[in-house]
Amino acid sequence: MTAEYAYFADPQVGKLLDLVLQLATELHVTDHRLRALEAVLARQGHLAVDAVDAYEPDERERAELDARRDGYLGRLMRIIAEAGPAEHPLRTEWAQRLQGKPT
Repeated sequence: MTAEYAYFADPQVGKLLDLVLQLATELHVTDHRLRALEAVLARQGHLAVDAVDAYEPDERERAELDARRDGYLGRLMRIIAEAGPAEHPLRTEWAQRLQGKPT
């Protein structure tokens, strides 16, 4: 990491901060969209107030929810495991992906 992007003495602290910021961003977007969707559906009379809390996914829906959770966790873990300087993190991983190699 170049000095320009080294905000902390330990680069792992920077990765942890990146992880926290990613989590905060994902949580904010999800919360905003969920609240907007529930409000629109309730205003239009398509959703009872307690319908979301009572939701039980079927097998296909559960598989989709599990896949989305795994993708979300993968994005978070990638922040910790990324290689390369802060100016272009994941450059090595990107090059490997372009060459068809696993990252």
